Amino acid sequence: MDCKFDIGIIGAMDPEVNELVARLSGLKSETVGSVTFHSGELLGKRVVIAKCGIGKVFAAIATEAMILKYSPRLIVNTGVGGAASAGLSPLDVVIADRLCQHDMDTSAIGDPKGLVSGINLIYFEADSRAVEILTAAAEKMGVGYSVGAIATGDKFVSSLEEKTRINTDFGAVACEMEGCAVAQVALVNGVKFAVVRAISDSADGSASMEYSKFLPEAARISTALTLSLVEKY
Repeated sequence: MDCKFDIGIIGAMDPEVNELVARLSGLKSETVGSVTFHSGELLGKRVVIAKCGIGKVFAAIATEAMILKYSPRLIVNTGVGGAASAGLSPLDVVIADRLCQHDMDTSAIGDPKGLVSGINLIYFEADSRAVEILTAAAEKMGVGYSVGAIATGDKFVSSLEEKTRINTDFGAVACEMEGCAVAQVALVNGVKFAVVRAISDSADGSASMEYSKFLPEAARISTALTLSLVEKY
């Protein structure tokens, strides 16, 4: 694939992409299908940014449209997520080295939980160079961080039971609602990808209260890490 843009950035909500869009120079906006894309220059790179909406289907729609229209060499899914590990607290950071779908389950016919039929994968491996850059950026920022598996599903996880299941079944450090959809679409199109999440809640009984409290700052942290990746990649 001939790359037209250096980096594509996808976030689910306005707080996850607004600052990034505001920093674009030579801003151009265009709607492709149902998705509005903002393109321009950011830190010396050709960058295209989209708010996809919440959930796996919206994320997949935006990712496929971005690839077909803009051909980025790397897609970054940035935003906030819940902690699936007991060792994480709100405003810590998780950098995905792999992603899975915790609500993909054909185990009743003998498949492992999480297996994506057709490509026969449970985990989708993130671009190693992007992981290294994000890790270095988190260290420089002085935020708590983990590198590990992120589990995606069409559910806001808000119970300790569900959090424990996701961690036990998939070894996931964090859970959210878009990352592995971006990863799957990128993989089948031969595009590198990265996913970074700042923790907005503990994905347990306190999740709904924590989410509202920590969302703005968590989004700011994920934006700062994404900017570091754009600069260094």
